[in-house]
Amino acid sequence: MIAGLGLWTGIIGNLEFLQEKVPSDFVKALILSIGLLAGIIAGPLAGRIIDQSKKKTILIVAGFGRLVSVIFMLLAISTGSVWWMVAFIITIQLAATFYFPALQSTIPLIVKDEDLLTMNGMHMNVATIARVAGTALAGVMLVYWSLASLYWVSMVAYALLLGFTMLLRIDEEKGRRVDEGGKGSKGSFIEVFPVLKAFPAVGMTLIMTMIPLLFIGSFNLIVINISEIQDSSTIKGWIYTFEGIAFMIGSFAVKLITRKWKTTVILFFFASMVAVAEFMLYFAHNIVLTLGAFAVLGFALGCFFPTAMVIFQKQMPKAYHGRFFSFRNMLERVMFQIVLLSAGAFLDILGLQTMVIIFGMISLSLTLLFFIQMKRRNIILEHQAKTEPAAEII
Repeated sequence: MIAGLGLWTGIIGNLEFLQEKVPSDFVKALILSIGLLAGIIAGPLAGRIIDQSKKKTILIVAGFGRLVSVIFMLLAISTGSVWWMVAFIITIQLAATFYFPALQSTIPLIVKDEDLLTMNGMHMNVATIARVAGTALAGVMLVYWSLASLYWVSMVAYALLLGFTMLLRIDEEKGRRVDEGGKGSKGSFIEVFPVLKAFPAVGMTLIMTMIPLLFIGSFNLIVINISEIQDSSTIKGWIYTFEGIAFMIGSFAVKLITRKWKTTVILFFFASMVAVAEFMLYFAHNIVLTLGAFAVLGFALGCFFPTAMVIFQKQMPKAYHGRFFSFRNMLERVMFQIVLLSAGAFLDILGLQTMVIIFGMISLSLTLLFFIQMKRRNIILEHQAKTEPAAEII
């Protein structure tokens, strides 16, 4: 919750700063993508370090990195320099490259397998509540206070988060016990690839998570564009609120949905619903349909991502979690990079309406293609009780 409040007040500040200083959508995308590139480069190192080190140590060091990054953004505001903002984006993305895979690797160490779906839903709900509260808080602060105040709030939030992180107690040996002789925990980053081959359901789910990234990767640029189309600054807050509340409802509802639907049906149905949300944004000039599109997106993601995360946490051997989640974050950053630059170019050249139709067609086509591939290769996404020891996979 604390991390989310700091993160989202900062993100709204980033968008406000970019809107003031940079007129081109493509240049905005280019600036935002620089941090993603830094994360991609650091990803393999992060994966190895997370698997070889204590998770708590990684979380604490990443917390310090966040505090340093906020100082750079305060300098950017005081000097009006976009370059200090670039330094901020790079630093905070590097911290995230270590923090989030370590966090994702920690959850299975403290939660029983049968409770992972519930825990992932709760974790994502807390993050979403923070997103809604953070964006609302940022909107109010921008009306009454200065832009720099957003980052002072982020600084306080990250300092509190660091304090709470130091109080954590984690059974670091739990992940090591599943690895015979510790071989999996000290290997190289590339050892994650034969594991993905040995567990095809994990690989297929990993590919499936790329479909929503077409929307998520261009989310902030779309929000800015809709704000300009409707000539309303308040629509930004409403969009984040509708999407966030729908996400929370979805992450609660998925627990009930799993009683009637198989994992395969959930993933492919809600991947298709992301495409429906993209098509709905063709009517971006209409506030009702715009908010409806983001509500559909939020509900779909609230059902999709907790289900995908359970597949990762249950079927991927714990000895490889650090490297796997680092690899996943790297893959997401590559996709974000491509989507950001593509969306920026499309918005400048074609406009929002044409872009969302193209994205919707791509999402539907990929969903159908992955479904055909899954059936052809006879991949079963449902969790199998039997898992192979990491030493055998190598």
